[in-house]
Amino acid sequence: MDQELLKNVWIYSQANLPTLYGNFKVAVFRNNIDKKEHLALIKGTVDDGEPVLVRMHSECLTSEVLGSLKCDCREQLQSALQYIAEQGRGLVLYLRQEGRGIGLGDKIRAYALQELGFDTVEANHHLGFPDDLRRYDIAAAMLHLLGVQRVRLLTNNPKKIKGLEEQGIEIVERVPLEIPPNPINKFYLQTKAEKSGHLLHLEDASELNILIEN
Repeated sequence: MDQELLKNVWIYSQANLPTLYGNFKVAVFRNNIDKKEHLALIKGTVDDGEPVLVRMHSECLTSEVLGSLKCDCREQLQSALQYIAEQGRGLVLYLRQEGRGIGLGDKIRAYALQELGFDTVEANHHLGFPDDLRRYDIAAAMLHLLGVQRVRLLTNNPKKIKGLEEQGIEIVERVPLEIPPNPINKFYLQTKAEKSGHLLHLEDASELNILIEN
């Protein structure tokens, strides 16, 4: 772990948080890198040296707050919280990286381009952005500050695995988190798989559930 990175990330506040999925502890992190406040929702004891079930989840206001059907972000977050609550131990890192890191305003500009026939990757490129601007070094520092070094990562995205491993976090297992498509977001999920390398099995999905790899 980069010690200079750790000097620039810290826990700002903590409290208990009752949720629809049970009681969690919420910790807010501040940093001198992207200047954003990121959160961790923590269930049980995570600093005992044993591998911890972790979901790194990027903010999606349009889905999580407004109920957009254009992506699967809301369902992924809800499913991750429910699964971690059922396991009794784990955490969700909620990262303020709207629109794969391009921000809310440009995400809506990308939506407008998608209405013209662009896929998500093409829309980003048309606006002058790469496929994905998200970063995971701050997330790795958050895990380190919580005493987590070994992770069972709840993800379909190999880039998240690489991003944490580059910062010294050991990924002992990838736990898939697949949400079956709806008629509106099916093309979005296909693009994730075909152009962004997400590990999805869209043809096998028939209901809203988590597919857990043993």
